[in-house]
Amino acid sequence: DCGRRLRNFCLSYPKELDEPAHRALACQQFEQADNMTDQFAALSVLVNASGEEGDAALDAFYARWQGEALVVDKWLSVQAASRLPATCARVEALTGHAAFDLRNPNKVYALLRTFGANHRHFHAADGSGYRFLAGQIGVLDPINPQVASRLARSFDRWRRFDAVHQQHASAALESLRQQPGLSSDVFEVIDKALG
Repeated sequence: DCGRRLRNFCLSYPKELDEPAHRALACQQFEQADNMTDQFAALSVLVNASGEEGDAALDAFYARWQGEALVVDKWLSVQAASRLPATCARVEALTGHAAFDLRNPNKVYALLRTFGANHRHFHAADGSGYRFLAGQIGVLDPINPQVASRLARSFDRWRRFDAVHQQHASAALESLRQQPGLSSDVFEVIDKALG
């Protein structure tokens, strides 16, 4: 309803401040929420905040909603979209979590494609985001080449970035193109991107 949307918007609006009082407000909403929408709105704030509240909220949210596949997808996505410094390491760890299945396209899109759209961490200055996603595409390719090729489209705009980012992206793409047995689906996307 309109009141819920307004409340959740107001909760998310000052999240850039990342202050204890704001985290406390998000924690209060998270703990008192009687529905997934309000709880997830609070989780979205906490997972981008620097305090320890985010990890506790992630654990509690998963414990409550792990039987709901679509809600678990949201749980994966909110972590992959986080702006916190350890996001790439968190996403890498989540590839081994029980909630993630590389054979399930929805899980791949929720975690890996969302990470590929995370401008801060996919485009990390040290190239770690590029290397990580290229590696995941390489692992996924023998399982589902079509989904792997869609994931590879995350690299489509690499030439628009500065020379350092271009160097890292090009190296990640080239290492993927050299992978033995690469499917024609992924090869076509990579070859065109490197073209």
